[in-house]
Amino acid sequence: MIMGCGRVGSTLAHILEDSGHSVAIIDRDPQAFRRLRAGFRGRRVTGIGFDRDVLTEAGIETAAAYVAVSSGDNSNIISARVARETFGVDNVVARIYDPRRAEVYQRLGIPTVATVRWTADQILRRLLPEGAEPLWRDPTGRVVLAEVTVNQSWIGTRVVDIESRAGVRAAFVNRMGEALTITDDTVMQEGDVLHVIAAENDMDRINKVLAAAPEQDH
Repeated sequence: MIMGCGRVGSTLAHILEDSGHSVAIIDRDPQAFRRLRAGFRGRRVTGIGFDRDVLTEAGIETAAAYVAVSSGDNSNIISARVARETFGVDNVVARIYDPRRAEVYQRLGIPTVATVRWTADQILRRLLPEGAEPLWRDPTGRVVLAEVTVNQSWIGTRVVDIESRAGVRAAFVNRMGEALTITDDTVMQEGDVLHVIAAENDMDRINKVLAAAPEQDH
C-alpha cells in the first residue's frame, strides 16, 4: 500500500505491480491518479492517508507493506505510525524532507528515507573525488557506508589484515564491477575498490590510513 501518488508513489506502484505485487495507492487529490498508466490494475483510493476508514477501504488489514511518500513530512510519519501501531503492518517506510527529524522518527521505529540528504549525497558523489562522500548514511548521520581509496602498497594484503591494521570494518570489495563478501582468504587485488562501514567522525582517520602505505610490523 502506498500513500501519495506523486512521481515517487506512482513509480513505486508501477515497479511493484510489474514485480507481481498487488498494489493500493491513496491520495487526497483524485487528479493525482492520472500519473498512473492506463493499464494499472491496483486500487485507487481518494482520501487522507492517516484516516483509518480510508486505510481500511484501501485494504490495510491485509497489507504486507506500507509506504508513505506524500509531500508532507507530518502526514507521512503519522500515516506510517497508524499503519504500524493500529493495523500491525510490520514493513513500513516513510519519506521525509527534513533530515533533522530522521533521528526522532527512527526512535519511533519507523524506517525513513531523508530525501534532501540522499539527493545531496548522490550529487556530491559525482562532484567530489572518489571516497570523499559516503554511499549511504543512517538517518542520524552517525554511521556511513563509504568507498575508500586504498594505497597500492596494500595490494596483496588480506582484507581482514587491513581491517586489523587500519582499525576499520570492511563491508565488501568491488572487483571488476561485482561485489565480493569478505572472507579470511580475501586479498586486495589490482583494481579492487574497498567499501567500509564506520562512524562518520572516524572517516577522516580511515581515509588517511588507507591512502598511505601500510606501516611495517616490527
